[in-house]
Amino acid sequence: MAKRTQGKPAGLSRERIATAAVDLVDRQGLELFGVRRLASELGVDPMSIYNHIKGKAALLDAVSEAVLTEVSATVAQWPDDWTDIARAMARGYRDMAIRHPRVFPLLATRAQTSAVAFEALERLTAAMRRAEIPDQTIADAPMVLFAFLNGYLLAILSADPEGAGDPATGATPLAFDPARYPTLAALAPRQAGFGSQAEFERMLETVLAGIAAA
Repeated sequence: MAKRTQGKPAGLSRERIATAAVDLVDRQGLELFGVRRLASELGVDPMSIYNHIKGKAALLDAVSEAVLTEVSATVAQWPDDWTDIARAMARGYRDMAIRHPRVFPLLATRAQTSAVAFEALERLTAAMRRAEIPDQTIADAPMVLFAFLNGYLLAILSADPEGAGDPATGATPLAFDPARYPTLAALAPRQAGFGSQAEFERMLETVLAGIAAA
């Protein structure tokens, strides 16, 4: 926990608070997260945090924005083609979820209205318009893409809540009794590597192909 001597300025900023909050959630989870606990970590009075971020809901939004900013920062140069933009966005989003498995539920369960979220969607939808995709398909695309990403990533993180599994190989598939579930048992080998990079890429291509064909 950071300690501050009496009379020393806190040196707080929205960015410093958000960074400390992400670190705290990474270590302790959302269930224990609160303004007082964060203030203790920073060595400040809770009211010092409220001077920069107005309340716990806004603080959770700042946490979401901080990890979303990481996604954009991982892409050195955004491509022009909308499918390549979607791939880069999705891969960065998955990597972020694996780095921050305890933060990620915030992104999947709260509306993301930060500038960094809107800028990513603007980049994707503008590229789709340049490709002369029908407007209704463009309007639906972010929901379709992120419904897949959020649902899929929540599922794999629930199976491995610490995010400690190997993202390349994934988890061992379920074993089905072939007498009771013959179809599931026959398909089980094709479900090997649940949560792996290869599975993610395969499912992502299925989603993008569906959007393109709409």
